[in-house]
Amino acid sequence: QVQLVESGGGLVQAGGSLRLSCVASGIIYSLDDMGWYRQAPGKERELAATITRGGITNYADSVKGRFTISRDNAKNTVSLQMNSLKPEDTAVYYCNARVRTWSGGAFDDWGQGTLVTVST
Repeated sequence: QVQLVESGGGLVQAGGSLRLSCVASGIIYSLDDMGWYRQAPGKERELAATITRGGITNYADSVKGRFTISRDNAKNTVSLQMNSLKPEDTAVYYCNARVRTWSGGAFDDWGQGTLVTVST
């Protein structure tokens, strides 16, 4: 069984910064793409940023230039540095990982989510 556990959410004023972290634990052969998705109240879950195992990143237009995603393959972690936060960044942020198993299979796993609230 694999678990993704996020940390680092909280309340911050507009213009401030937060850093989210996610660690994957369990029986893991390797992790392919990892990412952060977010869901604002009353809206659908959307991509914020993703990163491949080799470090290629992809960002939603709304966060480009403000958010930076990174990962540590040895520690099975992915982080999201969020700067210049805006009230519209308020959402529950979910960690995602494509997990490869020792048996040769693969599946997508999600964390439980961490709330980020940006006040005006």
